[in-house]
Amino acid sequence: MKEKMYLSTRGDQKPLNFYEAILQGIGSDGGLLVPEFDVDQKDLKALLHMNYVDMATEIISTFTPDDVKEDIRKLCQKAYGDGLFPKDVVPVEKAGDVYVAELFQGPTAAFKDMALSLLPHFMTFSLKQKGENREVMILAATSGDTGKAALEGFKDVKGTCIKVFYPIDGVSPIQKQQMITQTGDNVDVIGIRGNFDDAQTAVKKAFNSQELKDLCHQHNVFLSSANSINIGRLIPQIVYYFYSYLTLVNQKEIKLGDEINFTIPSGNFGNCLAGYIAKNMGLPIQKFIIASNKNNILTDFFQTGQYDANREFYKTNAPAMDILVSSNLERLVYFLCQDASKVNSYMQQLNETGVYKVDNDIFAKVQENFAAGWLNETNVLDTIGSCYKETGYLLDTHTAVGYGVYKEYQKQTNDQTKTILLSTASPYKFPSSVYQAVTGGILDEYEAIDALNEKTKVAIPTPLQGIKDREVLHKKVIDKETIIDFIGDQIKEL
Repeated sequence: MKEKMYLSTRGDQKPLNFYEAILQGIGSDGGLLVPEFDVDQKDLKALLHMNYVDMATEIISTFTPDDVKEDIRKLCQKAYGDGLFPKDVVPVEKAGDVYVAELFQGPTAAFKDMALSLLPHFMTFSLKQKGENREVMILAATSGDTGKAALEGFKDVKGTCIKVFYPIDGVSPIQKQQMITQTGDNVDVIGIRGNFDDAQTAVKKAFNSQELKDLCHQHNVFLSSANSINIGRLIPQIVYYFYSYLTLVNQKEIKLGDEINFTIPSGNFGNCLAGYIAKNMGLPIQKFIIASNKNNILTDFFQTGQYDANREFYKTNAPAMDILVSSNLERLVYFLCQDASKVNSYMQQLNETGVYKVDNDIFAKVQENFAAGWLNETNVLDTIGSCYKETGYLLDTHTAVGYGVYKEYQKQTNDQTKTILLSTASPYKFPSSVYQAVTGGILDEYEAIDALNEKTKVAIPTPLQGIKDREVLHKKVIDKETIIDFIGDQIKEL
């Protein structure tokens, strides 16, 4: 049987097998890795009564060599079945007429756990398969949730070390506290004076820096990524689309084969892109409703076909979505046109001018599959308050962006298709904003956790209990311009 290979969206990367794609993380030409092969159409009926580990095994095996399915099952068991998540890995709750898939039940109370609980196992399995003996340095930029989830996933994983870069003024106090108190002998957390896009751009540049490549060669190190530029981050996210859909079937809310919509709070676009792949694998999805905060670059793209990064960057109360360079959009454009030279041209335009506009054929496919909207910060708070008052369901700020955008979409289109909203974080990760939305009062983050719990009786997730009193272990702060030099110094020290 033909081996499943991965290519770059920009067309100038030799084909890689699954293990090489996981370990390399990004295309050698700066593009993102995508399957060269057509993905299997899944038999929904066969998946219907599977638990999460079994379903993950079936979905993920589509992307791996055919002879390692049982190995993949063991990795999925370690990630999802050994107590890191509750038995029902992704509960689906109701908030009025919206179905909320709670992707935040894992070890850091954010949806990034869904992929980052598995990525380290992918990485160590791939190292073993390749007979690799170099030290792996994992690089990650974070707007809040990736950082802690990646740190938790990779802590004390043999043969790896991880460096996480976060904007010192661009994450919530709880997100920051989760990162800077992270334990583990192989973890490093670095604040940067800059925003998430600065961190992400520097991490991408690191992979293509000849100076760093030379240093890696000298010191027997290779670099890889824990961001969603890594295909190993994307593949596990496909699973929860199937799982949440089939949960509704099992609950008799829909019939097998019925089309539904998904509403997705979106920043770097990996979460939604996984859903688009799920649709290509046979999941009956009618529309993806993309929800942004005031940094509404994705809204503009999905409404006009033009991606224009020449705009003001805003810090908002949904900080994980404070992003102007949505990396995974590049993969979507590739999937829609299947033309690496065209994608390369668009990315060059973006790099040189900050703008690109897709052609009419691509934009027609965009409009067929996607709708989009955005909420400002006041709307976010109003949405949390009204949702809690009307349904009793407590949203975090990011999920509230999704809920509010969906309600507006519903009003404008009168689309009555049943809709799953992907909930990306526990409300206790942003307690001050959520408390203000529900009560009108102002408290600091730590006071707000207890007050919110007292007011709503919604349980505080175990990972966030007692977070205020944890010892700060990571105090490094650097200028954004020095990230590449810092990585070079870290390679020399290994």
